Amino acid sequence: MFLEVSQLEVRYAGRPNAAVEGVTLGLHAGDIGVLIGPSGCGKTTLLRAVAGLEPVTGGEIRLTKSVVSSATLSVPPELRRIGMVFQDYALFPHLSVGRNVAFGIHQLPRAEQAARVAEVLQLVGLEGSENRFPHELSGGQQQRVALARALAPRPQLMLLDEPFSNLDVDLRERLAHEVRGILKAAGATALFVTHDQFEAFAIGDVIGVMHEGHLHQWDDAYTLYHRPATRFVADFIGHGVFAPATLLQRGNNVVAQTPLGELTDLEECPLPSSYPGGECDVLLRADDIVHDDHAPVQAQIVRKSFRGSEFLYTLRLASGHTVLAHVPSHHDHALGEWIGIRAQVDHVVTFPREQGTTI
Repeated sequence: MFLEVSQLEVRYAGRPNAAVEGVTLGLHAGDIGVLIGPSGCGKTTLLRAVAGLEPVTGGEIRLTKSVVSSATLSVPPELRRIGMVFQDYALFPHLSVGRNVAFGIHQLPRAEQAARVAEVLQLVGLEGSENRFPHELSGGQQQRVALARALAPRPQLMLLDEPFSNLDVDLRERLAHEVRGILKAAGATALFVTHDQFEAFAIGDVIGVMHEGHLHQWDDAYTLYHRPATRFVADFIGHGVFAPATLLQRGNNVVAQTPLGELTDLEECPLPSSYPGGECDVLLRADDIVHDDHAPVQAQIVRKSFRGSEFLYTLRLASGHTVLAHVPSHHDHALGEWIGIRAQVDHVVTFPREQGTTI
């Protein structure tokens, strides 16, 4: 494992709760990890601890098997060979692009500097722009210059803190794909912080969901979405609701009774004995609900959001329960209209019963 964080704790004086508590994660060489979560969840504090910018009060951080942070040891940031990219780019406005990129390699001979600057600018798609100035570039181009500057000294680890938050929404996801390609082409290992799950999905090999200083799950995007480890992860990632369900054993099979009828042919479903009386909450994603005019279950459209190729419908069942559904946008139904729906659930995710909880 290239980066290892073990039972990490970071505390600030005067605060009752730790900013980061009991966090354990690992990152293989060449992989891109992403930390995601709401504001104040501890993701930037964790990133800064890896950089050596925050003291650690418990646990440890290892880079290439060597401890760089613990309660008794802190290797200075400049000795960790880490490149950082910030949300405000932090480019020097009075320096050309070439001199900005060369900032971290000024100790190299002039010819080597120029060759490395040209190499990383080509990597980020800005070849030949050495003599331009930051104000002559778009926001996305400035961010790529900042990335080139961080890559120039050949760091062993790249850290990126909300690097696209100042950019237009449409540009963010495209640039996230581009940055992923750049980091992969450079063979870089990277840890990335964002609050935007679409950025996280676009760039990450492995994604960690944080909340109140704790890491709830560290997994690939598919597993986070379809097999969330905690109710918070299920709530935070994607669109869905929690519906009351009762698990029943029928022969060798488990059946879930829900407001949408019975869910059968369930794989990876817990046994009814996992919950008192088999009663639990089942996660129903918007893509688990299929619009079907011939379905026996009817639901009323109470809200609709146009997403281009599809609508996100909020639907109320006769029982009063609410579900969400992605429906192709040529099915343009009116608010208040009743439509047929059925559940098509491939991954049954259940949690202990909570009263009146929806996402």
